[in-house]
Amino acid sequence: METKAKQNGAAKRQNATVKKEVQKKLTEEAIGKSTAPKKAEVPQKTPVNLDDRIQNFEKLKGLATQRERLTETLSELTKFNYNQGDSASFHIRDSHNLEFKTTNTNLIKLVTTHLQTTLETRKSEIEKQIVQFEL
Repeated sequence: METKAKQNGAAKRQNATVKKEVQKKLTEEAIGKSTAPKKAEVPQKTPVNLDDRIQNFEKLKGLATQRERLTETLSELTKFNYNQGDSASFHIRDSHNLEFKTTNTNLIKLVTTHLQTTLETRKSEIEKQIVQFEL
């Protein structure tokens, strides 16, 4: 045979203790003896030396330049998409002078749309890095 311990009595005692603590805090607040929680001390940042600060500034400037170039490229691509007529051609040449050419407007539209989406995504990533950047 198993013996089962009463759990109701223990739960009632714990509940009563919690209630007494809450009542005590409320009473202290009403009297004006409120014990406000102490604020945690903010750790002091160590000062950054001049070389590190200049290096970080150069990184930020590089990110800003990348964003500016992406913005210009997106602007040119948008102009191309809106001014594209029925007679457009697409050329790609690699370092070995191998070349791909097409005048298929559907393919050109598909490539420019994908390129625009990719550039916009990259631009938003760079902007997020700039916003989160700390000197």
